[in-house]
This record gives sequence, structure tokens and C-alpha cells, in this order.
Amino acid sequence: MHYIAIIHHDPGSAYGVSFPDVPDCFAAADDEKDVLKNAIAALDDYFADGHPLPAPRSIEDIRAEVAEDLAEGAYLILVPLIPRPTKSERVNLSLDRGLLQAIDEAADLVGLNRSAFIAMAARKEIERDQAA
Repeated sequence: MHYIAIIHHDPGSAYGVSFPDVPDCFAAADDEKDVLKNAIAALDDYFADGHPLPAPRSIEDIRAEVAEDLAEGAYLILVPLIPRPTKSERVNLSLDRGLLQAIDEAADLVGLNRSAFIAMAARKEIERDQAA
């Protein structure tokens, strides 16, 4: 699930992040490169507190609602909801043998087991894709 965030930034101030579909959820970042990471954390914290998950609206609906802000220089980003780990779930994956060997070697280098390494890599890839 993804939510659309609106980013406001005035020169000399932090980047402000708000979510039109989650009106009580906010984030900020001093550096633009931290906006997505902080927005993901804000969503996670908000929903971890037990708030219900509203259905995300379309980008067209959000654009119409915040048109004035966008005209003044704000911009939109897509933020994935990546809930904090709760309970692991066993799954069956099929991977190329060479890739599996490379995963195991990389996991050993950072002191993780295969499952933890794949989860970490997937989380990083999801976050990176949203930043692009």
C-alpha cells in the first residue's frame, strides 16, 4: 500500500511532509534526501499506534485537493507503507543457484542469515524505488 505525501519547503527551513489521506500524520527532514525515509517512518509510527488504515485516494484526487499548494511550489511523492516487522511468515522462493550463492556470501559478510538479508535487501529496494 502507498500513500501520497505533499512536500512543502521554504528556503532556510526543513522539508515538511503531510499526507492528505492521513491528516494527523506528519514528518520533516532537514535534507531533501531524508524526506522519503522520514515519511516512511512517520507512516509506520502512525499506524503502529493503532490508527485505522484509510483507503488511499488517486493521484488525481489528491492533485485537485492540493492544487493551490502545488502552484506555490509544493510537490507530491508516493510513500510506501512498510509496517515494522511483527511476525515472520514462512514462504517458498525459487532463485537461480548462482544468485542464491551470492546472497549467502553477502549475508555472511554482514552477519545475517539468508532470510534477514533478503528482507533487508527488499526493504531497501522498495524505499529506493519510491525515491526515484
